[in-house]
Amino acid sequence: MAQSPTFNASDAPHATVQGVVERITYQNPTSGYTVLKLKTPRGAEVAAVGQLSGVNPGERIQLEGVWASHPQHGRQFRVSGFRTVLPATVEGIRKYLGSGLIRGVGPVTARRIVEHFGAEALEVIDEEPERLREVHGLGAKRAESISAAWVEQRAIKDVMVCLQSLGVHTGHAVRIYRQYGDEAVEIVRTDPYRLARDIWGIGFKTADSIGAALGIPPDAPQRLAAGLRHTLSTAADDNGHVYLPRPVLIENASQLLGCDAVQIEDALPLLFEARDVFVEVQDDEEAIYLAPLGGSEIGAAQRVARLMESEFDRMKVFQTVDWEVAFRWLADDQGVPPLAERQVDAVKLALTNRVTVLTGGPGTGKSTTVRSIVTLARAKRTSVILAAPTGRAAKRLSEITGHPAKTIHRLLKLQPGGSAAFDEHNPLDADLIVVDETSMLDIYLFNTLMRALPAGGHLLLVGDADQLPSVGPGNVLHDLIESGVVPLVRLDAVFRQAEESAIIRNAHRINHGEMPQTGRQIRDFALLRVADEPNPGETAAELVQDLVKRRLPQAYDLSPDQIQVLCPMNGGPAGTRRLNELLQEALNPLAPGRQEARVAGRLYRVGDRIIALRNNYQLEIFNGDMATVRALNLVDQVMQLELDDGRMLAVPFAQLDEFTHAFAISVHRAQGSEFRAVVMPVLMSNYVMLQRNLLYTAVTRARELVVLVAQPKAVAIAVRNDRISQRYTSLARRLQGLLPDLATP
Repeated sequence: MAQSPTFNASDAPHATVQGVVERITYQNPTSGYTVLKLKTPRGAEVAAVGQLSGVNPGERIQLEGVWASHPQHGRQFRVSGFRTVLPATVEGIRKYLGSGLIRGVGPVTARRIVEHFGAEALEVIDEEPERLREVHGLGAKRAESISAAWVEQRAIKDVMVCLQSLGVHTGHAVRIYRQYGDEAVEIVRTDPYRLARDIWGIGFKTADSIGAALGIPPDAPQRLAAGLRHTLSTAADDNGHVYLPRPVLIENASQLLGCDAVQIEDALPLLFEARDVFVEVQDDEEAIYLAPLGGSEIGAAQRVARLMESEFDRMKVFQTVDWEVAFRWLADDQGVPPLAERQVDAVKLALTNRVTVLTGGPGTGKSTTVRSIVTLARAKRTSVILAAPTGRAAKRLSEITGHPAKTIHRLLKLQPGGSAAFDEHNPLDADLIVVDETSMLDIYLFNTLMRALPAGGHLLLVGDADQLPSVGPGNVLHDLIESGVVPLVRLDAVFRQAEESAIIRNAHRINHGEMPQTGRQIRDFALLRVADEPNPGETAAELVQDLVKRRLPQAYDLSPDQIQVLCPMNGGPAGTRRLNELLQEALNPLAPGRQEARVAGRLYRVGDRIIALRNNYQLEIFNGDMATVRALNLVDQVMQLELDDGRMLAVPFAQLDEFTHAFAISVHRAQGSEFRAVVMPVLMSNYVMLQRNLLYTAVTRARELVVLVAQPKAVAIAVRNDRISQRYTSLARRLQGLLPDLATP
């Protein structure tokens, strides 16, 4: 992996270099830091490094900067700025058009265009695009598509130049143009803070740097209001908070903005006036909510209470059922093993109460209980819908029950903007709705689900309360349990058959604060020790690579694609970013005939494993969905994906910033998934993330094998650390207020 140069070139003379981009060796998708090879008009190859987001192989660019010598990589050109230069020669134009830069134009089409128009080809495309129809093989529709792609590319370059002039790297230009179109430059100049609100991946700091370049004062009200809004958004996105206490909000915003608390307080009314936030008093302290978040929590609480208090019952048939006969039928006719007392309680509660929570760890019988509930419900001809937050979890729920299950997103038919086809005006038609992996539900999705529930319907929420909370804001499963008003069954006895699995035994040991047991006699749970010196992170990364590529496939009946690497963190020598680079080279190296493309700072190859980073309702792919790259169309700039649920999907290159590689993923992104084998580095460098629920969640993702590549001290710290980061949520309090007669003292 390339690193920023360590040389000091402050005294070197300023220089200019021009040439064609031969290849991009490395590009950081976050910072835009790039290493590339440039071929000058005289044929010399130049290594250039710096902020070069947006450049593509085949482009002619002019670089400004200084020459310097790197201790490892030799002579390099350190870039301070660049601009695209259109080629002047016929051959240069042909290479430029055929580089894949313009969507819809490949080498063959580029040759035809240049053969027809010669050195005037670019001028024709720019000023008389309708003449493209003169080219053999190009019809009116194709010519129009190429012209539109050219206009878009030129507009994006204009945005890049604008941002560059404001001191901001150009990696966000495509997103900005995609959001605002021809108004992009005007919006950036008049309201830069709008970028942080509107565009995923562009944060307050980027917008603030543009604002500073435009001369917006540090104490400008629009800047302070944007900083407050960003502080609340970051608290939700990074820490799962639904609100912040007023003193915490003011302090955090003050640190972000570099202004005193009085100035921040004076700006807060701007957010109230715009109805971006609202305030509630809780225990003599003001709680500040972003309006959509607070509204979701209020709505979810009201809908849970309304459902629980409903006099109408769509499953009234179970109020008079002969339970002894029912359970005997399950055992004799359906082959369900005899249920323990708490499992029986769970079945009865789910079928006679409007809302029920079922929780428990691995091996405690949740699956058998859910299967029993669904089987009895269907036997009485009541309609049942099964759902889960992720495709993998839905597939497993379907396998458990023998009936189809969907992701919640697809069940509700979530649409662009987050609206759903099903709501209180068009509810789902079901008597019982079963939702698995409820710990993954954030408050937004939970409220959307509750809006779609029919009056008198039953809702069974199943999950492991000891796992990590949702990636998104809220702590739904924990709050429902904490409220004390929702009927709850907690399964905590591990069945004898499950105890034969060291994975299940060790998961419970970890959950009880005990070190996992390993040894030669234990085949499905191993700990490979990593020495403390000299470079434990690099050692662990090499071990993980070797385990996935060679050792585990040789020792077990596993292929590398059945082994999932999970990491506590994204950064560091053994984090997801570094391991994805190593595993891509080990498992899917460049080979003759294997297509590859560098897009959004990442090198993608056919055969790569990737994962979605956010919900895309237009493509119907959602945060956490995993897929395999099946084809790369460099001409049309489209990637063909095969999702794990079997669907084929075409994703434009312009939207690939919403994905990343998935040879290694974070433990948080693995929630709701199950893999045959899990390999996880656990190191002291992960110290800030070493928590019991994180290790427990990782271990419970594996079905057949867990391998910890670890410093034992780091594992011990994680096992002992049962402190769970507090999330500022108030769902439990709201439910207690709405259902006071049910609240336990």
